[in-house]
Amino acid sequence: MGDKGECEWEPRGESEKCLLKCLMVYPGEDGNNLIKEYLVVQKDEVEMELERCAMAVFVFREEEDPLQPPHDIGINIEGVEVMNQLPSIARACAMLFVFIYALNLSYPSQLKYMFDALQKLFMGVEPKQITPKVCSPECQAVSIE
Repeated sequence: MGDKGECEWEPRGESEKCLLKCLMVYPGEDGNNLIKEYLVVQKDEVEMELERCAMAVFVFREEEDPLQPPHDIGINIEGVEVMNQLPSIARACAMLFVFIYALNLSYPSQLKYMFDALQKLFMGVEPKQITPKVCSPECQAVSIE
């Protein structure tokens, strides 16, 4: 166990990543547009790719085994690494959401429904204005009024 305040990686992070990717796939978006995974040995080549990304959560691993802790998890916005060494992919996605609001950025077009779902279903911000593609009529019938 690490010092107080030090975050340790747990395998459950993989289930959180899976849920986030499902949130993207449901309305037809590609989960690889947000969460980008690479091997540490690819870092130099990957930096050029990340410079072209509008927004991404990047994960660097020593090896391809997803059950091994990542070497680094971070956030890239408009080609700039704004944070790294985050404890989980879910935390990185939450921090990216914070950056979007704090900097008044638009959602990337290829992920607008995923961010809309996060905002309205999970954060409760403007839940009555949910995009039909995100929430089916059955879902809207059970939403909190």
